[in-house]
Amino acid sequence: MDEKEIKKILEKTNVLLEGHFLLTSGKHSGKYMQCAKIFEYPDQSEIICSQLVQKIKNSIKTRIDVVIGPAIGAILLSYEIARQLGIRSVFGERKNGKMVLGRSFSIKSNENVLIVEDVITTGGSVKEIIEILKKNQANILGIGMIIDRQNKKNNFEIPFESVLKVKIKTFDKDECPFCKENIPLIKPGSKEK
Repeated sequence: MDEKEIKKILEKTNVLLEGHFLLTSGKHSGKYMQCAKIFEYPDQSEIICSQLVQKIKNSIKTRIDVVIGPAIGAILLSYEIARQLGIRSVFGERKNGKMVLGRSFSIKSNENVLIVEDVITTGGSVKEIIEILKKNQANILGIGMIIDRQNKKNNFEIPFESVLKVKIKTFDKDECPFCKENIPLIKPGSKEK
């Protein structure tokens, strides 16, 4: 499946939105990625996840024991990737503002772990998952993501794969062309900063 076909699925499922958006960072943008929307359509999310699984299989030659993703955005992604690989899926979640392995999940010492996330821009939640895995002395094999929005090539010093790399231009409020055109501002997403 090529990039054009992937983008078509993301547009059809309302993952890739256009308008005037207030991002979590406080910046403004004319595009927004709402990756959770792909999971409204199990048949489409299965296709997108299979693309990621194929890339992971091509780059990680070691056996993977468990997939982990940060809640909430990567819970369904972790599940689907693990289902396709035939392995366990767990997730990290915030308790009192700190990322932890909740729900009696465990990662054993020396387990081979794949981290997944729906979209990565700064990678803050993934960095917290990495710290959990290091404390548990797990082997971190790599990171898989649907959308790579990182400004740098690799924020993690860990190999990673993505289904799609997307560059979205952002603006400070004072320089935003959409504000100057009086286009209504939308605050999507779920994170508050």
